[in-house]
Amino acid sequence: MTDKLVTHSTDGLVYTITLNRPAKRNAISDRLLDALDKAWEERPAEARVVILAGAGDHFCAGLDLSEHQHREPFGVMLHSQGWHRLFNKIQMTGIPVVAVLHGAVIGGGLELATATHVRVAEPSVMYQLPEGRHGIFVGGGASVRVARIVGQGRMAEMMLTGRILNAEEGQALGLSHYLVGKGEGMARAQELAARIAENAPMANYAMVTAIQRIGNMSTDDGFYVESLTAALTQTSPEVVARIGQFLNRKGKGPQT
Repeated sequence: MTDKLVTHSTDGLVYTITLNRPAKRNAISDRLLDALDKAWEERPAEARVVILAGAGDHFCAGLDLSEHQHREPFGVMLHSQGWHRLFNKIQMTGIPVVAVLHGAVIGGGLELATATHVRVAEPSVMYQLPEGRHGIFVGGGASVRVARIVGQGRMAEMMLTGRILNAEEGQALGLSHYLVGKGEGMARAQELAARIAENAPMANYAMVTAIQRIGNMSTDDGFYVESLTAALTQTSPEVVARIGQFLNRKGKGPQT
């Protein structure tokens, strides 16, 4: 239905969620946030990969400022934590998420994008953190997620100046992983999602949850958790079968 703030569809093992507020550049209102949460929870049990996209000319222009005008400090804090809970779900549930980025990827839109695991950018992408220019501070996780990608100094500079980064600049800083031509983002995302879906589910789960957590640990603790994760993934029946097939493919026997 065209009146839904978020639409979703399933194609085999891939579940696609699309922000559907194009007239507002997919700015995140409270209703859109709730709809995104609901769409996330409604993904099929068999889905192995999620694609996240935006309808129209933009991925997401961030917070709908018209809803921010009359909140008290405690309300703002609770609102921010609501964003954190949803974006943490997207990042840490264990399902790989591929984002299709085009047009505005601004403020909360950038916070949402950096909660995903693989990001495909079209030439029209504009990255920006304009909160400082509005006299406010980020509230959807940018001080953690964006800062970890671009560095604390670069993030502070982006907020202080309102600098807009183009697709190439964002790619160089790690805000995207793939650059594609105009209108090619969804096709590339579908190709990548299909490839990711071929992986063992437990391996995908480990890659999108363990790596993030290890990054928060001391070196020794990180090594320990890496070993535990390796033990769990490498001894699952599916992986044992996969390795056996690889070693014995075409009758060549073990390979190094």
